[in-house]
Amino acid sequence: MNNTTVLNTFRFIVLVFFQVTVFNNIHFFGYVTPYPYILFILLYPLNTNRHLFLIFSFLLGLILDTFNNSGGVHTTACLTLAFVRENLLKMSFGYSYEFHMMRITDKISSELVTYVVTSVLIHHTILIGLEVFNFNFILEILLRVVTSSIFSILLIFLIIGLIKSPRK
Repeated sequence: MNNTTVLNTFRFIVLVFFQVTVFNNIHFFGYVTPYPYILFILLYPLNTNRHLFLIFSFLLGLILDTFNNSGGVHTTACLTLAFVRENLLKMSFGYSYEFHMMRITDKISSELVTYVVTSVLIHHTILIGLEVFNFNFILEILLRVVTSSIFSILLIFLIIGLIKSPRK
């Protein structure tokens, strides 16, 4: 096993563990639940097999659906995010996104902020929209999407700051 495989396996296990044990139990004001586990999808290396990436994203969502008894909403949101990730990278970083992905955790840039915010909003909109799935509660859906997204984005940047490679 190479270094990247070990790192991604460790990242997968740690993010799932903390999502299930800690973050799923946080419900500020009944609306805010952070979902930083999507950091696995956001930071997954680009130079790997796309089908394998989609399978890992499916497994990530399936594991969380199993622990949350949520009927597939995490799986759908994870697969959607994994499917559109390349387009989000092109939108955020331009066509040289492969170069930027190798250094994504080196510094916080406007491109990284755009990538993370857009990804989190897409994921949370699908997740919470399918979870509530009633247009009579559109204001509740919007409130939960916005508040959970803000909290998740803050946690993701905190985690990125903690795993940032030291300056040379």
